[in-house]
Amino acid sequence: MTNLNRRKALSLGVALGLVGSASATPAWAWSPAGSVAGTGTGADPWWVWDDEVDAVVARLFAEGRIPAVNTAMASWVNNSDPLPAGLPAELSAWLQKANKLPAWADPVTLRRAADFNRRKDTYLFMLYGLGSGIMSTVIPREAKSVYWSAGGADMQDRAAKTFTFGYDLSDLNAFEPSGQFVVTANKTRLVHAAVRHLLPQSPHWRAVADEQKQIPISNGDILITFHSLGTFVHRKLIEWKVPMSAADEEAFLHSWQVAIHLLGVREEFIPKTWAEADAQSASVLTPLLAPTFEGKELAEDLLGLTAQIDLGVTRGFLNEFVRYVLSDEIGDWLGLKRDYAAAGLIRAGWPAYIAFREGLLPVAPAGFYMFDQFIRAIAMLFLNKGGSATTTPITIPTGNRPGA
Repeated sequence: MTNLNRRKALSLGVALGLVGSASATPAWAWSPAGSVAGTGTGADPWWVWDDEVDAVVARLFAEGRIPAVNTAMASWVNNSDPLPAGLPAELSAWLQKANKLPAWADPVTLRRAADFNRRKDTYLFMLYGLGSGIMSTVIPREAKSVYWSAGGADMQDRAAKTFTFGYDLSDLNAFEPSGQFVVTANKTRLVHAAVRHLLPQSPHWRAVADEQKQIPISNGDILITFHSLGTFVHRKLIEWKVPMSAADEEAFLHSWQVAIHLLGVREEFIPKTWAEADAQSASVLTPLLAPTFEGKELAEDLLGLTAQIDLGVTRGFLNEFVRYVLSDEIGDWLGLKRDYAAAGLIRAGWPAYIAFREGLLPVAPAGFYMFDQFIRAIAMLFLNKGGSATTTPITIPTGNRPGA
């Protein structure tokens, strides 16, 4: 990496609320002493996948049983639902072990996280959708894997299913029997196993992939996704001066710790504090951010969706909000055209909007209604194509991007 690129990566890390120096490859030097386990084997998460479920799903593909499994799982939605009848015995046995919270999950803290998510849902909508969602397009491995998989060919459907993960995690009953997140996490874990089986069969993906063994979605990749979501959102809430108690912050982290455990990340890799999460993120996320052909295509697809449900939100306003949340550098990487009038409105209006919502301003600021409409438009995009605010079906893919 040249000195210029190192400076750019460092400045981008500062802009995103992350700190650390850039490196050419994600060298794993984070100590497991900072994990929820408190100790570890010394393993490198870039060389750790999800071997048991990967073997189960590979056999389901070999036996042609994926469509039947999808049919059986369609009615499996709530955490309290029994495992579907008719699942292959091997899959059912694995789910019986995986479909539960870890012993260290704290129900009281998880309930506080749910309440925090309810109180801050407006900001979470925006940061998950326009922050993390667009950031994923400049995480090269993620962008390439998404683009060449089946989901990359229908980004509105994939966005709805991806949003389901965050939506279910943010629900008041996320981890309760009446919630859906545990089931959503297990279905997502099965999808990851399917993608690990299918993508290596794509010559297009193999031509651009640099994963170890050319197998996608390692524990390291899931950690990167956690940092582009949980860690990033936490830092932006602080930057935006959104009031949070220490207990709220701890609860928000705990919900994400449980979430990535349910996705198959080893406990020795899961940060136990936000300070540890920031340190880990600085070494494994920030240095990797870069533009790719696939990422630019995906970003354009995602940002172009608003034309379908325009509520007075212009594309220029959308572009500038992405720049405001992520940085002008990422906006330039993605070729987002400038709208300086919208940029000025956002930079002055969004802090005032937050202050009013948090009771720090007595009168609604100019533009309050417009921001509310903007948030509504983003929410409608991701809630099952505007068709449902409760459930987006998650199914195991049976192939890659058409033609890939």
